[in-house]
Amino acid sequence: MADPTHALSFGAAAAAYDRFRPRYPQDALRWALDGPSAPARVVDLGAGTGILARGVLALLGDEAGREVVPVEPDPGMRAQLAAATPGTTALAGSAESVPLPDGSVDAVLVGQAYHWFDRDRAHAEIARVLRPGGTFAPIWNLRDERVPWVAELTRIAHLGDNAGSVQRYADFGPAFGPVETGEFHHSTTLTPDEVVSMLHTRSYWLTATPAEQQRIDRELRDLFATHPELAGRDTVELPYVTLVLRSRRR
Repeated sequence: MADPTHALSFGAAAAAYDRFRPRYPQDALRWALDGPSAPARVVDLGAGTGILARGVLALLGDEAGREVVPVEPDPGMRAQLAAATPGTTALAGSAESVPLPDGSVDAVLVGQAYHWFDRDRAHAEIARVLRPGGTFAPIWNLRDERVPWVAELTRIAHLGDNAGSVQRYADFGPAFGPVETGEFHHSTTLTPDEVVSMLHTRSYWLTATPAEQQRIDRELRDLFATHPELAGRDTVELPYVTLVLRSRRR
């Protein structure tokens, strides 16, 4: 299990997190939820500020009987979710203790949070709340580090979550069938200052010492001022690979 101090560090930056973190492509969400029938009840587990929940709501539309249920342990993130996602109330809970009845949901999605879970306990809880045949799909927006300046950004800010590290999670235990992988490409347009603000919502920066935070910010600004692909530009295209791991409840 990842360091809980880091896992619960985001609430203090909830508004910036919601503003600057990338959205999930609709084709990635559609693939994650693809199955014999459209899901009626989807859980967004570790929902944060509701970025994934809003994407799923947009995908499902307003058809009667469709519901997205966010579950989030951090009160600061739940408060931001409530402000940004009208009509949806996040439940206080975690991957290891989901406040829902057995077999009550069609799909469980996890955006940018599965690596924080106590996996054995979380797998048992997710299997408990899913109906047989229901879908479990963790999703990550990963920076495309094949782009040289993005790789340098990662080095400076001590960022993780690359595709290789995510692939080690492709086993959800005996309650789930084989894991399929989907990969989707997109980008987000940000100013250099917005990239820095986005990186201020990362757990490493939030839990770093003031001196380390200043070092990161200084080197990031040097990167934008001097790198040949970035110098003099008002905005940059930050490329992402969205990786989806998908499995069915046995």
